[in-house]
Amino acid sequence: MTHPALPPLRETVRAHGLSASKALGQNFLFDEQLLDRIAALPGDLNGATVFEVGPGPGGLTRALLRAGARVIAVERDDRCLPLLGELSEAFGGRLTIIADDAMAVDVDALTGGAPYHIVANLPYNVGTALFTRWLEPAAWPPRWLSLTLMFQLEVAERIVAPVGTGAYGRLAVLAQWRSAARIAMKVHRSAFTPPPKVMSAIVHVTPAEQPEGVDPKLLSKLTEKGFGQRRKMLRQSLKGVAGAVEALEALGIDPTRRAETVTVAEWVALARALGR
Repeated sequence: MTHPALPPLRETVRAHGLSASKALGQNFLFDEQLLDRIAALPGDLNGATVFEVGPGPGGLTRALLRAGARVIAVERDDRCLPLLGELSEAFGGRLTIIADDAMAVDVDALTGGAPYHIVANLPYNVGTALFTRWLEPAAWPPRWLSLTLMFQLEVAERIVAPVGTGAYGRLAVLAQWRSAARIAMKVHRSAFTPPPKVMSAIVHVTPAEQPEGVDPKLLSKLTEKGFGQRRKMLRQSLKGVAGAVEALEALGIDPTRRAETVTVAEWVALARALGR
């Protein structure tokens, strides 16, 4: 596949007078080799549709287009739109830019109901909110085929954490009960401009089989209550959920345990029991 000859990203950003916005949680990545490695994580993207959040100056977008993807990118920073428009032209319209807030768009509608991958260096301020939304659809498997997302390392570790560890919490349960999540790559802070204060990591998630008879909204509510007061015993943290304490006892889960000792399978069993 031949690619348009583009000037280095750093030069393009300088020519457009762009700098990363702290208010929008932006940190730019200019290392093209690193960006190509990230774009390779979902597998073969030739002819595939990719949804990208917050492309900024389009470094990762370029890599996805080079991999042959058709990219739908949502960007709320108007300063980046002219540069992204040039990129769309260079790649023959394989890039569609939506000037909006990612929290306000319906990806399934944008992609016309076709399957898609989500690949994004997520803005720090909305990263976890978007991630939990993508994990919570009632219909499963979801329309997305994979999530390849950059987070602060600490957040990435919370997503893949095993039970009983300090990082284990609501994010781990939501990410692991019906999908497989792994840290695919760590990214040093020095790779970014400006360098953030923390290390980053890329999490790769693929849908798995969903356990029978579980309402995702109920599971989400239970984990929110349970981990919202993680130092408290389950009988305290879940007492606002009708029937929860009785269900724990019926399942043989000691109500004096704390949320971080409850396995993903036990959370699932509790949601199933309460949903009956």
